[in-house]
Formats: sequence, structure tokens, C-alpha cells
Amino acid sequence: MYIQLILHIFQLPNLLFYGPPGTGKTSAAIALCRQLFRNTVTYRDRVMEMNASDERGINIVRNKIKEFARRAVSSHLPDGSPVVGLKVIILDEADAMTTPAQAALRRTMERESRTTRFFLICNYITRIIDPLTSRCAKFRFKSISSESQEKRLEWICQNENIEFDPLAISELIELCDGDMRKSVTALQTISSCHKKLIPTDVRQFLGAVPDDVVQQFVASCRSLNHNQLYACIENIRREGYGVYQLLKQFFYICLRLEDLTDLNKATICEKIGLSFIFFFLSALIN
Repeated sequence: MYIQLILHIFQLPNLLFYGPPGTGKTSAAIALCRQLFRNTVTYRDRVMEMNASDERGINIVRNKIKEFARRAVSSHLPDGSPVVGLKVIILDEADAMTTPAQAALRRTMERESRTTRFFLICNYITRIIDPLTSRCAKFRFKSISSESQEKRLEWICQNENIEFDPLAISELIELCDGDMRKSVTALQTISSCHKKLIPTDVRQFLGAVPDDVVQQFVASCRSLNHNQLYACIENIRREGYGVYQLLKQFFYICLRLEDLTDLNKATICEKIGLSFIFFFLSALIN
């Protein structure tokens, strides 16, 4: 609603879009700019798209961004129709910028506020310094709902003449964790290799651990038999299944177990969270 209002009154603030990957942050920023500037020539002249994770140092802010921000633009198109008299710099993955670069960007945002607006896009808002977040209107993008993903994926299958099993679509949605971009990419890749989209191919492509293996792991944990649990873990290790994926599927199964109390589930979730931290720290160290 607020973004629609921006389009009508031509009052454009600095914007900060944040949320999980694959939820449409960059697409929303580009779509907003295209509606503001209306034609391709004006868009190319007034919008600069940058991936801050590739160009993350302070020199980029001092040189490339400042140079573009200082350019003056007209408030009318060549045909005389009114247009926003501003330029827009889209900084994707802004949370990858170094702290000195973010500090330099703050001064640029202040000095060039009459001619330039900044769209910052990130996954983790906590990695953006407070002086930047306080200068932006913030919008949180939530993970796309399963219903919306299902409709869109089925629409793609129908328009691309892809045969699909409805269960395969459900598997795709569950394994991609609300990341629409990942879902579409997986769908495209699997459909190029197989005539029909089926659950087995989806699970194999996305590296999911087979259900029977996860169920055996759950049963071993609940048996309180250390020898049985150790044998199960050894089997999982020999088969080469990913630890992260195994814990993620184990987490979802535990949430669905009706005979566990909320306290039991909370304790299990806490332990899984600690395992994730240990897993990522080990990966960084190695």
C-alpha cells in the first residue's frame, strides 16, 4: 500500500528491503523503478544496479557511487511528461558491505539527498549500521507462503507444458523453505532432465535424505539405545548424506510428533540450533 502511494505522489524516500533469499526483494525494487521512470531509456539513465557483495569496499562508494549520485537530472521526460526528478542506486546484498563503506555511504546519502535515492537490499538487517537503517523506510519481506508458491509453480508447469505430480510440487516447496527463486530454478533443471516432475527426482536433485533414513534416525533417538543410535549414525555417514539437511528434516518431523510436549519440542529445537552453530563454525574453521 505504501509503495503504491509512492508511485502516485512522486515522494520517494530511501528504501531498505530485507528478508530471506528468494522472496522478491530485488524484483520489487526493479519493478518500482520501472514504474517510476516508465521507459527503458530513462530507466537506464537514472538507475544504477550494483551487487554490494562484489563491490563492497569504501573505494566503490567514494568513486563509482559518488560520481553517479552527483549527476543532475530533469523532472520531465523528452516528450514533456512529468517524471520523478531523481536517480536511484540499487545496492543488492548491502549487508556484505564493509563497515567503513557503509559509513561513507551514509555521508553520500546525506549530501546527495536532493538528486539521489538509495534502495538497500539485504538478507540480514542486523549487519547494516544504524545510521543507514535510520535513513531508510524499512520493508520486511517474509518467506512466500506455500499456497502462493504452489499456485505459481503449477502455473509455470501448465504454461511450459511440464507434466507434474502434485506431491512433487509439495516436496519442492517444503525442501526450498520459502525460497521462490530456488524452487523455480530446481523446477527448470529437473524438467529439463525428466519428462515428468515426480517426488523422487525432486528429493534427489535437492539432496534430501530419504524418509526411511530420517524415520530410522528418529526411532533410534527415541529408543534411548546408544548402540542402535551409533549404528544408525554410522550408516548415515557411510551413505554420505548431508548433516545440515538431515537435521533440518529431523527438526520438521519433531515438530509434527503429537506425543511430544511443547517443552520437549523446545528442548529438541534448542539442541538442533546448537548443532547448526557447531556445524557452521566447523565449516568456517576447516
